[in-house]
Amino acid sequence: MGDQETRAALERHWAASAAGDQDAEHAIYHDDVVTDYPQSGERIVGRRDLQALRSHHPARLGFTVRRILGGGDLWITEYVLAYDGKPTSTISIMEFRDGKVAHETQYFADPFDPPAWRAGWVRSMPGR
Repeated sequence: MGDQETRAALERHWAASAAGDQDAEHAIYHDDVVTDYPQSGERIVGRRDLQALRSHHPARLGFTVRRILGGGDLWITEYVLAYDGKPTSTISIMEFRDGKVAHETQYFADPFDPPAWRAGWVRSMPGR
């Protein structure tokens, strides 16, 4: 799979995630995918368990993709995941094998107010 096809698969994946289409969302994963959440120390093994876990999430979810970067077998998506309207900045690192995701690591970070002492050197990001 070339880079254009991988990017298109990622765009379909994130669009399906945003739409709540569980089957289309998880089509990108190998049956034996490993997904890690380093902040909680959790590992999900297998597409079936990953889809089951995500389909039981109690919050209403929303997705806004900021950018997709990558090439070859390594791709990174930066996006905002909203849990019941509360935004969380998220990074997904996906490693592909034979055109499907074999390993994914996701990092989650809640927003915070910038400290006043930095005001002379910073600007607000678009959308904030």
